[in-house]
Amino acid sequence: MCRECASVEQKRVFLRFTYVEGWFCEFFDEGVKTALPRTVLLREERKLFEMLKRGGFTLNISGRQEIEAAMRKKSGGVWLDLTREQYAKLLGLK
Repeated sequence: MCRECASVEQKRVFLRFTYVEGWFCEFFDEGVKTALPRTVLLREERKLFEMLKRGGFTLNISGRQEIEAAMRKKSGGVWLDLTREQYAKLLGLK
């Protein structure tokens, strides 16, 4: 199934990342008001890129430039389209 057809099976969340002895990642619901219970600390930049890719963020040239600019500032945020299973993990249900 293509990504557009699968969108009904996806949950949109906002990922905010900040560099604090590694990339500290927080996830928020679609309204960006409620933080989801799980946070992640990634020690390597490549792990952040892997997580973004798995979360549906487009890592084409402009997407990569956007992330690299945010990394230089040591903070940034992007929207992710998670599967139901990925979202359940963030909620601590799996």
